[in-house]
This record gives sequence, C-alpha cells and structure tokens, in this order.
Amino acid sequence: MKLTALRALVAAIEEGSLRSAARRVGVSQPALTKMIRELELELSTTLFVRSTTGVIATAQGKVLYERACAAERELTQAVDQISQLDGRMTGDLHIGAVPLAVLLLIPETLRTFTREFPGIRMRISEELYIAQLTRLRKGEVDIAVGPMPEGLPQGEFAVEPLMPISMVIVVRKGNPLARARSLLDLLEAPWVFTGASADSGYAKLMYAQHGLPAPPAGAVVNSTLGLLSLITSGHYVGLMPYQIAVHPLAAGHLSVVPVREGPLQLTVGAMIRADAAVSPSVRHFIAHLHRAAHHASRGA
Repeated sequence: MKLTALRALVAAIEEGSLRSAARRVGVSQPALTKMIRELELELSTTLFVRSTTGVIATAQGKVLYERACAAERELTQAVDQISQLDGRMTGDLHIGAVPLAVLLLIPETLRTFTREFPGIRMRISEELYIAQLTRLRKGEVDIAVGPMPEGLPQGEFAVEPLMPISMVIVVRKGNPLARARSLLDLLEAPWVFTGASADSGYAKLMYAQHGLPAPPAGAVVNSTLGLLSLITSGHYVGLMPYQIAVHPLAAGHLSVVPVREGPLQLTVGAMIRADAAVSPSVRHFIAHLHRAAHHASRGA
C-alpha cells in the first residue's frame, strides 16, 4: 500500500471531489483516480461512490481514511523528532488545553518556549478534558493539559502533575441560591454539567466525595462558554475553577456559593501517550509548563 495512494484517498474524502483532490495532491485527475482504483483492487473493496456533487466515502473508505490520517500524523511526528534529535528544533507541536490552562498557563509557557525554540510551530486547541483524551489517543494532539482524571487505564497515558485547582459552585449574581450553605441545599437545584453526558461531570464527583447522591443534570454543555452563558442568563448552578469564577471578565456576573463542604480539589496535569516516542519539543514544552504553573500557583 503506497503512501502516495493513501494521501490521494485522504484528499479525495476531505475535498469531496476528485478534481479538487488531484489539484491538492499535485497530480492529474486520471492519475489520482488510478491510485485510488489500485487501492480498491488491493483491498478488494469499494472505497468511494460517485454522487451528483462529487464522491462519498463508503464505510470501508472511512475506515481506511481514519487509519491513513493516523499514519500521516505518525510519519510527520517521526520526521520532526528525528530533526529535533539531530539538533534542529523545528516542526509542529499541538497542545490541547482546558480553558483554565489557556487562561493561566499557556500564555507564559508559549512566551518562554517560543523565545527559546522559535522554529517550532505551535497550535493550541481549547477543549474539555474528555475531548482531549480522545484526541490524545488518536495522536491528534501531542500534549493534553487539564485536570488529571480518575480511573485512567494503567499504562495508557504518562501524566505529570502541574498545579492544584479548586472547583467552586457558582450562580448568577442575584440568584437566591447564592445563599445556600451546603450541598444538600443545592440537591434539587437546576444544575448544568460540563461533559459528554448527564452521567459525567465534576458535580457528581463532588457530591459522591461527601457520600451524597448526585443532583440531576438540568442541562449538559461541552464548553466553558456554554457553562457561563447558562449560569449568567438563568437560574442554573454550576462548577468551575475558582480562578475563572473570580476573573475580571466573569466576576461581575457570578457569585461563588460558600458551601461548608468547601471546593472540589483537583490537580491540573500534562498528559502524553505512554506508548508514543517523546520528542525533545514535548519534553521542553512540559518543562516550560512546570515553570508557568509554579508562577501561577504563587500568584493564586
């Protein structure tokens, strides 16, 4: 199976057109069609069907596409790592970070890291930790920066703790629920969870740590912006890092609920795949993260 043919397949699926794919790959359309046809013959299957708007991948084509993308990423990373081991600090570094890390850690880390290694192209994706782990497994990000989740499969990820964080309960300013003084007072409140489903979320963990049943989810969002929007525009209760709740952009709209049980304590860490070769750029970036975390912890 030729790498050029796999690249042709990826281009055809992403472009949805053989003509556009050929232009992207830099070959003629007949040449690209031949490469894909050879793949189909080699695999004894159909990878595309033609439609009035272009080409559509079959189920088999989608499977090969996912594997081809992963192979392309691995090869690109290998080239970058070899270059870096030879002393040429160039290539790409993709970081997935939760909003708190983007707020407190990433700016200083980028400033010091890129000053030391200007040849590394940085890409930052802001997302919740659940999405981070999925992308980390697929090799779509090199480092995930976020709360260290419990129950990770042993040996799947290597994790370095960076700094502690406190998750506090917040409501909209003026919400009567701001007068609550215990988790029990909020058990029937309309909670908004962040996560993949109503069965996930830190509120559930917070209640469980105190031997209490989890409150039902009134809404589930997958972004901090969604969380802030629902809390500030209605009667929802939610959990967020203390540093975000008291940030000037949010503090005028939110009240921290001082429950006697206190905040939920978590640890932000840097996670990488345990089975992946660690490039010099990854090692250096994590070292810069540690320095930024030290400064952020002192200023907390």
